[in-house]
Parts: sequence; C-alpha cells; structure tokens
Amino acid sequence: MFRRSPLSAGFRIGYIGGGQLAAMSALQAFRFGMDVAAYAASADEPLCRMTPRMTLGRPDDIDLLTAFAATCDVLTLENEFLDAAVLAAVRDRSGTPLFPTPESFAAIEDKIVEKRTFSEAGIPVADWREVRDEADLTRFGADFGWPYILKSAKGGYDGYGNATAYDVESAKRGFAKLGGESGRPILAEALIPFTKELAVMVARNEHGVAVYPCVETIQENHICKVVVVPAPIPVPLRRQAQELAVAAMEAIDATGIFGFEFFLTADNRLLLNESAPRPHNSGHYSIEGCATSQFENHVRAVCQLPLGSVDMRRPVAVMVNLLGTHARPVTADGIGASFLEPDAHVHIYGKRWSRPGRKMGHLTVLGDELTDTRERAETLAKSIRV
Repeated sequence: MFRRSPLSAGFRIGYIGGGQLAAMSALQAFRFGMDVAAYAASADEPLCRMTPRMTLGRPDDIDLLTAFAATCDVLTLENEFLDAAVLAAVRDRSGTPLFPTPESFAAIEDKIVEKRTFSEAGIPVADWREVRDEADLTRFGADFGWPYILKSAKGGYDGYGNATAYDVESAKRGFAKLGGESGRPILAEALIPFTKELAVMVARNEHGVAVYPCVETIQENHICKVVVVPAPIPVPLRRQAQELAVAAMEAIDATGIFGFEFFLTADNRLLLNESAPRPHNSGHYSIEGCATSQFENHVRAVCQLPLGSVDMRRPVAVMVNLLGTHARPVTADGIGASFLEPDAHVHIYGKRWSRPGRKMGHLTVLGDELTDTRERAETLAKSIRV
C-alpha cells in the first residue's frame, strides 16, 4: 500500500488542512519519526509553523493537491470542507493512499447525504428532509412541528450554517440567509427536546477498532464549552452510544478516526446528530486522559499501524475549551495557575488572532470524582484569557 514502511526513515504523512487538529495530530507523527507535510490555505496556520514541507493552495485545486500528494506516502484530512470527487481524483492521479477514503467521505460529505446514509443503515437520526422552496418549508413544519432547524448541507460548524424556523416567515428568512434561494442544498431537521448531548470517538483500520468512552458535551452559544468524561448517564446508555458509533463507522467502511455526536432524549433514545471524519473537539481530553490519544490513534489508523488502548488514565476527565473573548492579537494571559495544578494540562493552539467564540486552546483536568474535577477545570479556565 505504501511506498515505504510507516516507521521507516523518510515516511511522510500529508495533512490536507493546517489548523490545530492537524497540528496536534502531527505531534504524534513526529513522535514516530515521520516527516510531516501540510497543504493549507495560509502559512499562518498552526501546522505550517511546525514543518518546512508546506504547500499553499485552495482545497479544490486538483493539480496542486495532486502534486502535493505525490510527495507523501499517505494523506489524511483535518476538516470536512472538501469535495469527495476532488479527493478521489487526487488519490487516483497521485497513487497516494488517502484516509478516510474518498468513498467513505462521499457517504457523509454533506448533511443531507449523511442523514440518508445513516438512516438507510438503520442508525436512528432526527426526522429530516431536504427543502427546496416555501412549500417544502411549510410542509415540514406541518408534518414535524414548529420550531425546527434549517441547516446548510455543507460548511456549517459551531452553530454557523444553522437557522431556527419558528413559523413560515422565519423559515423563509432562514432559508434565504443560508443560501437556499441561490441553490445551496438546505436540510430541515426536527427540533429534538434532548436532555444531553453525547459524543464518541472511534478509530478503525485493518487491525481493528478502538472505541473511546462516551462523553457529554456541554454547549454555550452553539459552541462546545465543556466535555465531561465519562458521560454522567447509565452505563448501558454509554455502551449503546459506543455501539451506534461503531455501526456508523462500519456503515461507511471508514478508516481513520471519526467523531460521532448524539442527542439523548427524555425517553432515553439515542439519535445520531452529526459525524466528523477527523479528530474532534470532544476527544481532546484523550491527550492526557487516555492511554492513547485520539491524535495518536489518528496517525496509527491512517498509517495502518495497530491501534492503541483507549483506557482512561484516571476515573474522570473534564476538558474546557478556551474561547476568544475579544478581537485582538493572541496573548495567553493567566495560565500560571494551571501550571501549578499537577492534574491540569493547558493547550494553546498558536493561532495569531483571537475573536469572540473562536477556539483558541483547551484545558483538561484529570481527577477521581466528577463534581470536584469539573469545578477545578472551570475555575482554572476562567482565569485564562486568550
């Protein structure tokens, strides 16, 4: 499969995308003696400051991506804002293996395709339809109730690309805002009265499957703020979430590491909300919290190396995202207290510019009991300004 062994001198892993997820994954590739190459939009992205092997270009430039791929032994992704047809062309022209494969990526490359894929595989999801005009918007509300959520099929994250439809008029405004009138594919999804949001990371390759603990994700203004591990729900529900995540992975025959987000309803049903074909914010705790982090298993998975144990190192882990509060150059203030806490681990992503709500870093605290560990994590995080 590879031109040389993944652990031989000169083996090169290439990342399409240069943000913090690629940077944290690349740290593990460096541990294995691999060369790292970045294909990114800007030289200012975190990964680009870690390696001299950098190509700057658009994610749809097949010729430039192919030339980049030809210098690598394996390619992987940092984000999903790509096109499966482009990825397939790059792989086929360059001959460089790419994971997740374009075929797996195509099965979830936008929210409409994703919902269809998992629905057809028997994995429970919220009621949904593609909407194309006012009649569709009205009919969805009549069939599934108001309010409901409108989502751009591609490109949305952290609450961007969504709109709430309270009635026909607000549905029309949301549809227009998301680009529906210009032909952008738009998904309507029933509003789920969930009690918790959960997530599970899964790594998979020819050697097997590694399933991380089921975690609770706590949102603030549509952005993940806190991750609690393990999720404070009954053990059978945690296991069910893990089983559904593995089933989703198998449904698309995925290689690599994926994140799967779930709603838990009041009657204890689990609904798969979204998937991510890459390391995920809900798995950052694993850097210190698990025997093998999501980033190390990302590298192992795409390089077809045996996967590592995902056992927790301590009974509890709490991760708090460090979000920007002002538009200004980054200055990581107030991190001293976290340095004095032996169970606290702070990560600053190296972005140059902060803005409100932007993910600038994270803090993980390990402990033996949930309430105390979460209090320590949130107190330390409040002292940090990035």
